[in-house]
Amino acid sequence: MFDTIVVATDGSDSVRRAVAVAVDVAARFDAEVHAVYVVDAGEVESSPDTVREDLRDALDDEGRDALDRVSDAAHDRDGDLDVTIEVREGRPASEIDAYARSVDADLIAMGTRGRHGENRFLIGSVAERVVRTCPVPVLTVRQLTEEDPRRTTV
Repeated sequence: MFDTIVVATDGSDSVRRAVAVAVDVAARFDAEVHAVYVVDAGEVESSPDTVREDLRDALDDEGRDALDRVSDAAHDRDGDLDVTIEVREGRPASEIDAYARSVDADLIAMGTRGRHGENRFLIGSVAERVVRTCPVPVLTVRQLTEEDPRRTTV
């Protein structure tokens, strides 16, 4: 059913549970895991010229650290589960979509902060854009509260 799973990560706490769920699904279906991090080109280009390259490098480093955490989670869950990692630059939703298509993904797993009420309209969501525009099925995994006993520490 699932041969290739893409985990989209931004390195935030809200993606940790999505990584754990994606790795679990991949292990159950013996699927390939691909992890992608997107350096937001809009954020880089809107920064002052004097710091633009430093910001790009810092975001790239942050992405590689986030991808390493996905790989570590996969190896902790199943020592035979390898993760192909990719850092891209562009509009996050578009790049996640393009990457998933390029690897012929069967599923994209993403974290979401689970905003409610007015905030969900005020704050743009990469996960929402991917769900609305990408033809690949998207599994969104909501971040749990600190008190929730299902909370993971990946």
